Amino acid sequence: MQTLPSLEELKALIEEATVDCYDEYEQICGLYACLEENLKLPFATEVLGLSVEVRGLLETESDIVAECYRGQHCQRISLRELPLPDPMPLGAEWILAFRQWHG
Repeated sequence: MQTLPSLEELKALIEEATVDCYDEYEQICGLYACLEENLKLPFATEVLGLSVEVRGLLETESDIVAECYRGQHCQRISLRELPLPDPMPLGAEWILAFRQWHG
């Protein structure tokens, strides 16, 4: 099992991603940019007991969502609710930082 980042480490990631941001939307943009740069895609996880492949991320005004595929079907799920696999993919600490930021 992986070691999860500490609260201090998550706060440092959040600070790195949002240091020059003026409002919540810009903070989401900063976190999204760090996720795009650091999260290794695709990765497999389970949603409601079914295996899915996370192939991409989308940014909205108030959230970041994962594009989860099962065959040709795609379901978008907020990173706040996306179950993470064990072991987590490379860069998953940014998902945890986003969750910490979103509160």
